[in-house]
Amino acid sequence: MPRPPSPDQAPRVVIDTNVVLSALVFASPLTARMRDAWVAGAVVPLASTATAAELVRVLAYPKFQLSPSMREELLSDYLPWVVAVTISDPSPRVPRCRDPDDRHFLELAVAGHADMLVTGDGDLHALAEEVPFEIVAPATLLARLG
Repeated sequence: MPRPPSPDQAPRVVIDTNVVLSALVFASPLTARMRDAWVAGAVVPLASTATAAELVRVLAYPKFQLSPSMREELLSDYLPWVVAVTISDPSPRVPRCRDPDDRHFLELAVAGHADMLVTGDGDLHALAEEVPFEIVAPATLLARLG
């Protein structure tokens, strides 16, 4: 059984779908370290209904050729370490994004009091000065963790 995250000891992070997907499906050294970070409790990943639904939807894309059981197994390598955050209605105010799907990650970061949003998305990085949390690339987060 996975060890529950310890919110007082690790940074609270929102990890965008592409980064989570890379960590679960594509085993590069960088993404493997990201996966190790959440399993070890070095970071506390946050998720909302919208971000979890997006991950489930993306894992089902035909190009990945993942069977339902494989998708379930991949989700079980991530979701047990996630802290669920409820997004209020109305949702938190966030800067306007070029891609409306990115809004879910910004809202989650605000509502979940995230320390960082981990992404490779340039559109999100462009908003770094407009949000109360850091927006960092996966390599930056991993460098900080040591």
